[in-house]
Amino acid sequence: MADAAHRLSELAEHALSSPFPLRVRAWDGSEAGPPGAPALVLRRRRALRRVLWKPGELGLARAYVSGDLDIEGDFYQALALLAGLVWDRGEPDAGNGLIASLRRTASTVRDPANYRLARQALALAGRGLPPSPPPEEVRRRSGIAHTKRRDKEAIAHHYDVGNDFYALILGPSMVYSCALWETPGTTLEQAQFAKLDLVCRKLGLRPGQRLLDVGCGWGSMVMHAAEHYGVHATGVTLSAEQAAFARKRIADAGLTDRIEVRVQDYRDVADGPYDAISSIGMAEHVGSDRYRAYARTLHALLRPGGRLLNHQIARRPLRDEEAYRVDGFIDRYVFPDGELAPVGATVGWLEEAGFEVRDVEALREHYGRTLRAWVRNLESSWGEAAHATTDGRVRVWRLYMAASALAFETNKIAVNQVLAVRTAPDGTSEMPATRSEWLS
Repeated sequence: MADAAHRLSELAEHALSSPFPLRVRAWDGSEAGPPGAPALVLRRRRALRRVLWKPGELGLARAYVSGDLDIEGDFYQALALLAGLVWDRGEPDAGNGLIASLRRTASTVRDPANYRLARQALALAGRGLPPSPPPEEVRRRSGIAHTKRRDKEAIAHHYDVGNDFYALILGPSMVYSCALWETPGTTLEQAQFAKLDLVCRKLGLRPGQRLLDVGCGWGSMVMHAAEHYGVHATGVTLSAEQAAFARKRIADAGLTDRIEVRVQDYRDVADGPYDAISSIGMAEHVGSDRYRAYARTLHALLRPGGRLLNHQIARRPLRDEEAYRVDGFIDRYVFPDGELAPVGATVGWLEEAGFEVRDVEALREHYGRTLRAWVRNLESSWGEAAHATTDGRVRVWRLYMAASALAFETNKIAVNQVLAVRTAPDGTSEMPATRSEWLS
């Protein structure tokens, strides 16, 4: 009798002491759960083994990336429901979810009820060793985090997966950071143009100035600044594929006399001083232990009166900062060694390095909308994207972008533009006195 879905739902409800909020469709064709809810589809028993062997978001992610598990219905609604079950960050309610219940069950199997629950779950999963992680997962890393070698490897994992793949997601702008949505009818291209222009205006760019773009990606910022503000721009990236793509775009636009793109670590840039530095979506790769050195390096590369625009994702502060740990799925599949810090910490580190912070602007809601636009692009070109990389890679990007959109929308994470200036020895900054003046 096909009843795996009913048994799974009952086990989940027993662990939660409340109804399981999603429908369940199992490998034997059975279904159970609330009508109309998104469905968690376990295509193979191996999906359950992945979750049992690695309880938490990493086990679920491995099951989804491998195709052993799928989601039907509203993807965002399903992720929002699952978030309440698997989210475990050391927060006050971390012990109330399904995964916490499974862990408690595993640690107290001598209790007759818990023993039966564990036996039933293992029986449903079937015999077998822990399934191997999908090939898209980063294998064990060695050495100290955020050395130049290890940072280059981490960047290659995320960015050197194919320019064609990113073009399908990002669209013609090739901008991989939060856009600025000024009106309800704004397109993704218009929103990314508006963001780049906002950065240029905050930096006060003028013809003939020197701009350094740290983590230049596919060259969109340096091209915008050179074309619309007449600067001479240098972009640095650790991704060889990004650099090759950017150089071709620059050549096609006839801007090679004003833009240089290097495959170079920001720590090796030695041709300052620059009039302005932009760092857009790069500082998340620096690491908390290295951030003071990052800030000092950028400060030293600016002339007195030069400005820095640091555009960076931030996490919420924790009561005990020592308890912070990187998201397991993100670290293994998306941004190896990536770290988020609260915006207050970022501002403090910049000030310690000698910067005067002049403005902080939050763009949290804009990133949720940007990510949803990227998810739509990916879903509408799934076959092409899978051909450009792998089906597993497409699943990774869909999962991480959709989950990130929800995280921004619910204020789990944020994104901020911090404008700072290197003041002259006498304290002057060359900054206009009001925001309206330096944004004009």
